[in-house]
Amino acid sequence: MKFTPSHTNFELSPYTGLDRDSWIEAAQYLLAGIFDNIKDIEDPVVMPRYETEVTYPSKDAPLWRIKAEVFEGLCRSFFVSAPLIHIKPDLELNGINIREYYKKQVLYAVTKGEKNYVLNYSDMKELDKSGNPVAVYQQTVETAALVICLWLSKDEIWETYTQDEKDRIAAFLTDFAHANTVPQNWRLFNMLDMAFLYMNGYDIDEDIMRDHAQNILAYYAGDGWYRDGQSFDYYSCWAFNMYTAIWNEWYGYEKEPYIAQKFEDNSNELMKTYPMFFDRDGFTNMWGRSGIYRNAATSAFDGNLMMKNSSINPGLARRICSGSLLQFLTRDDFLWSGVPTLGFYGPFVPLVQGYSCAESPLWLAKALLCLHLPADHPFWTAKEENGIWEQLKERETKVTTLNGPALCMANHEANGITELRTGKIVKHKDDAHGMWNYSKLVFNSKFPWESRPCEGVESQQYVITYLDEEGAKGLAANATFWHGEKENVLYRRQFFEYETETETHWRTALNIADFAVPYGIFRADKIRLFRRPIRITLGAFGFPDNGTEVITKEKDGYKAVILKGHDHTGKEKQLAFTIMDGWDNIQIIKSTDTNPDSKNSIVLFADTKRDKQYGYEPYFLISQVITKESLDDFDDDDIFPVKAIEYTDPQKCGGYGPVTITLKDGTVRTIDFDLMEGNLQL
Repeated sequence: MKFTPSHTNFELSPYTGLDRDSWIEAAQYLLAGIFDNIKDIEDPVVMPRYETEVTYPSKDAPLWRIKAEVFEGLCRSFFVSAPLIHIKPDLELNGINIREYYKKQVLYAVTKGEKNYVLNYSDMKELDKSGNPVAVYQQTVETAALVICLWLSKDEIWETYTQDEKDRIAAFLTDFAHANTVPQNWRLFNMLDMAFLYMNGYDIDEDIMRDHAQNILAYYAGDGWYRDGQSFDYYSCWAFNMYTAIWNEWYGYEKEPYIAQKFEDNSNELMKTYPMFFDRDGFTNMWGRSGIYRNAATSAFDGNLMMKNSSINPGLARRICSGSLLQFLTRDDFLWSGVPTLGFYGPFVPLVQGYSCAESPLWLAKALLCLHLPADHPFWTAKEENGIWEQLKERETKVTTLNGPALCMANHEANGITELRTGKIVKHKDDAHGMWNYSKLVFNSKFPWESRPCEGVESQQYVITYLDEEGAKGLAANATFWHGEKENVLYRRQFFEYETETETHWRTALNIADFAVPYGIFRADKIRLFRRPIRITLGAFGFPDNGTEVITKEKDGYKAVILKGHDHTGKEKQLAFTIMDGWDNIQIIKSTDTNPDSKNSIVLFADTKRDKQYGYEPYFLISQVITKESLDDFDDDDIFPVKAIEYTDPQKCGGYGPVTITLKDGTVRTIDFDLMEGNLQL
């Protein structure tokens, strides 16, 4: 059953119709699905499970791992219920009073001897026989959710505990707050635990707090983004820019004003461009780890609104938050047994990671924390606005390039889609999952990434296969270096089988150059080979196959294949893949269970070979993928946009010198990889 709000207000919210009452309905819709699986107030939040191969706990999981699921279910569902408990303290679902349920279950979770006790850090360290001196446990993550929710429902739950009960919760939190944590965004969990304790009169080690805070600040990379481990992804928004706002209010503004001000400045810097990451409908892109958290990415707007001097336009913030909420909750495949699936839309195993359990998708409820804002807050009272989308001229594309986190957004007026290009990526050469999440050449807000449809082909990724090696497997690029934008062309380099043990000249690479056109991205990439013969493929976006029309066209010596069809929800979809210089052919693959939207899918891919070990063969691979949510034909000039391609070398292979591409609409782009070698960023 999909979510359909009974209350809408299109005067206040002309784009989505959602207001605060609609959001309350959405929260109750999610919570009702959870409590349909809870038969008694004594039962933990352990939901039905359909996936057992990837997610935890496994059948031979240690006790702490089993307890982690119990705690994760409690705290992540609390994210949904805490704002509702404050708004509707007498709410009952499935015959259970929600406020009394969480009051009881929180005490069970922290009390030794209780059936639903989840173990404190010291307990787990004692049980852990790994010998790891810096061991960390999932429960640390959930403690941060717990303290946020106790704060949100302060009057209804926290203040109703006896002093002994408060002390019991505080002792549990203290054990985690001052213990080991992961040296990246997890530091914020410890910081929030300590800040909650401090706010409620308990002693903390302020040096530990300061050490974590300065480290978090040091991860800042510019443009509002923090580097979390090696990568950049939405964690930089739902963790760093949400949790720092709460930390500022609880502790930072009072105790660490310099750091707090920096966190606020960084959040305001993010708000300058963060709205451009969402498309005209407010859709969130499927990109980066933990895609099962979906619209949690929008919580960064709420975080900014919590700062003393917030800079985000509240009407724009609500429009994006509401659009992304509708993106997921209005789908009939979003829930399984009442709980958000392990997927982006419906169940999708390729997206799922081993640190997740059946209850993990409830982390998306961070998007619902905006319900803590009072009814008269501008977030709820301002009229919806749509930012850049109200300003773009017909067929205009707004490109925003951020060198700090190596991110480039293209907002296309022609189709309302946002496309994201990324850099500064290193994954292990065998980490296919990591490459799907990070190494796609383009992430499209309406065509989410597809996993491998067959050996030797990936959607929106180059794959190389060495033909002199019997049984060789196709290799996707596991490292993407950033060079930046120059004269409207974005430059990157991708390596295949990248590793520090081997000099990069002994690795196949592609110099990536692409630029925006009205409906998509135009590619003019250059291969850098050390070994041949080799096969090279390039896939388009995965296309949901619910009955697809396939059209082939040729013009100006170039070839295109157009797909027309519908996604799982019945929305019209169209994709056109055009190959120009350097390619031999376009082929089609039909696949099953590799697309996050639909059971069946199609991937178009370009194919070519290079045979001579040191032959002067074509180096440039020129292609284009354009998309829209309409079955109306693309103009031929959009499918075949090139008027002329001019090479420096007389052989027209592109081995050296600039390549100038002139489009039929008068656009001229010069591709020049000169001096790229001196400025590759990771």
